Amino acid sequence: MKKQFLLFAVAVSMVSCGDAQISSSKTKNKNEQSSLVINKVVTKSEFKTLMSNKEAQLIDVRTSGEYNDGHIANAKNIDFNGANFKTNIAKLDKNKPVLVYCQAGGRSGKAATMMKEMGFTKVYDLEGGYGEW
Repeated sequence: MKKQFLLFAVAVSMVSCGDAQISSSKTKNKNEQSSLVINKVVTKSEFKTLMSNKEAQLIDVRTSGEYNDGHIANAKNIDFNGANFKTNIAKLDKNKPVLVYCQAGGRSGKAATMMKEMGFTKVYDLEGGYGEW
């Protein structure tokens, strides 16, 4: 009888420990979803829609010469190849959406990856860059 009770007690403790791990895992997944990081290449149409968000930070990562030849209205120029690129990007709000573009998509893709590594939560890269605008 004692052996049966002991087996029952061990089985109950194993089941309750298993349940604790499952709920802990569910909580972890829920927290991970709430801190979802978006780093996405978007079409011109999607980019225009995202620009309507008043919190969006529009960044042109081309050179100042390229920027002066033409840019999207209200874009801030932060040259990806400039010496202070990382410092200037770090001044942006990491929790607000960042819309980034370059001439064709190469520099902005690298910039978007860098911003993700720096802790930015929502970075949208214009597919095809300003050349497709």
